[in-house]
Amino acid sequence: MIRKILVVFLLITSTTLLAQRTSSSPYSFFGVGEQYSPRTVENNSMGGIGVAFNHYKYLNFTNPAANAFLRQTTYSFGVLNNDLTLKTENTKQSATSTSLSYIALGFPIGSKAGFSLGLQPISSVGYSLTNNDFDANDDLTAITLYSGEGGVNRIYGSFGIKISKEFSIGIEADYSFGNIENSITNQRADVTLATKYTEENIIRGGAVKLGTQYQKFLKESLYISAGATFKFGNDLTSTGNESLYSLTISSAGTDIPRDTISSGAVNGKYKLPLQTNFGVGMGKYDKWHIGLEYESQDALQQEGFTNNTNSSYRYEKSNRFSLGGFYLPKINSISSYWNRVTYRAGLRFEKVGLAIDGAGAGTNFTSISDFGMSFGLGLPLKQLSNVNLGFEYGKRGTTSNNLIQENYFNFRLSLSLNDRWFVKRRID
Repeated sequence: MIRKILVVFLLITSTTLLAQRTSSSPYSFFGVGEQYSPRTVENNSMGGIGVAFNHYKYLNFTNPAANAFLRQTTYSFGVLNNDLTLKTENTKQSATSTSLSYIALGFPIGSKAGFSLGLQPISSVGYSLTNNDFDANDDLTAITLYSGEGGVNRIYGSFGIKISKEFSIGIEADYSFGNIENSITNQRADVTLATKYTEENIIRGGAVKLGTQYQKFLKESLYISAGATFKFGNDLTSTGNESLYSLTISSAGTDIPRDTISSGAVNGKYKLPLQTNFGVGMGKYDKWHIGLEYESQDALQQEGFTNNTNSSYRYEKSNRFSLGGFYLPKINSISSYWNRVTYRAGLRFEKVGLAIDGAGAGTNFTSISDFGMSFGLGLPLKQLSNVNLGFEYGKRGTTSNNLIQENYFNFRLSLSLNDRWFVKRRID
């Protein structure tokens, strides 16, 4: 029965995942948009840790080596609700978006290996920014509207196997695809026609990640663990079309195109360098875990784009520190349901790899940072399944240097359905 439910759900939600607009952030203006690190709700609720963590019934998108520890076939999907407040030195604005975070399936292969596959968004574009120009008399001379939508998704397959009692290794391959549309509309005072520049891009690319985990059990189910992943550098190719045309804007705010001024093809690449992730942890089996994690990547590079010399922003090295864990009072408690609930918490600090000059002169760049605090609950259902709730409060950016600060509250929800496959029926 559970398999029939899953098939129907996948048919409905896979179309939703590809079509959704998942970001309201003005920082999605840059590159392929606001980027997401693939993590489960469980990992996000622990500050993002996962490279040194594994579990027999939970999926792990961070380290493919963790698949080796799967002992239950697990269907999992996650949903994100993002409440965003944008602040400048003088204004404040709010936005809300809800989107599907992932659809994934994992299952054990024998007693020493496991495999998972799924579909996830890795970036989203969803911004609308207005810039007003004034003359020396403070009269409005021009209005420029910047807008964009779209995003990039990935399909992945991940395999992990134990090579000894304490070591496991894994490999993951993914294929990224998506569409991004950006536009700039300019209307000058005392000019009848406005002009609009549009750029439509199709994004494609693949990547490979290697991972390893070490876990050693000590006395009384205590263990120490360590993990590392290496995602090799890869290219995301961008092909599409650009056009510049004149238009009038109706009273309802819709565009009425007039004459095409120019058009042509767009070809470029986003070159993503090697990404490394290291972590350590310790805990007691099915009782508690605490871990520390560090991820880093050199600056993204662009090739072939006409705007890659834009003086208002530049890419730089990104990194992330995460600290988090969980506590489970008593997994087999009969007297109290809340003793069977898993409690998760964590902290995260990131430099997102983007520096912006709010004045546009190219002389005063501010690095964009992101800080988040998270908390989560794993609510047990029958047959080892779980509903996982995650709550995160964070801040990205700053109001200094003419920039925008984002205060956000993320609510995450996932359902992990567990089943057993490849088990021989026994007849008594």
